Amino acid sequence: QVQLVESGGGLVQAGGSLRLSCAASGRTFSNYAMGWFRQAPGKEREFVAAISRVGIIKRYADSVKGRFTISRDNAKNTVYLQMNSLKPEDTAVYYCAADPSNVVRLGVDTYDYWGRGTQVTVSS
Repeated sequence: QVQLVESGGGLVQAGGSLRLSCAASGRTFSNYAMGWFRQAPGKEREFVAAISRVGIIKRYADSVKGRFTISRDNAKNTVYLQMNSLKPEDTAVYYCAADPSNVVRLGVDTYDYWGRGTQVTVSS
């Protein structure tokens, strides 16, 4: 199992950028596909991006394609989400999650471990 801690959230103007980080505990980080999800007030938690165990496969929600980039550094037990061209509708709490799978999956229920989240607020 892993424990996850997100960081890097904050307040940014529309069109700006942020980079989120997710630090994982333990020595088994490379055994997990990793995902980013977000949840806005009154809405369900939704998939944002995911990356396979060694970073070969990446998948994105249609709403963030071309703007967000997921990456990982297994030597540092860290996954990142680079967010560019931010829009007010990107405002949400962003969560890092780990999936003990050899494939990249998109469903919230497929991820076993979750961080506490970090707030991203995009102003207009």
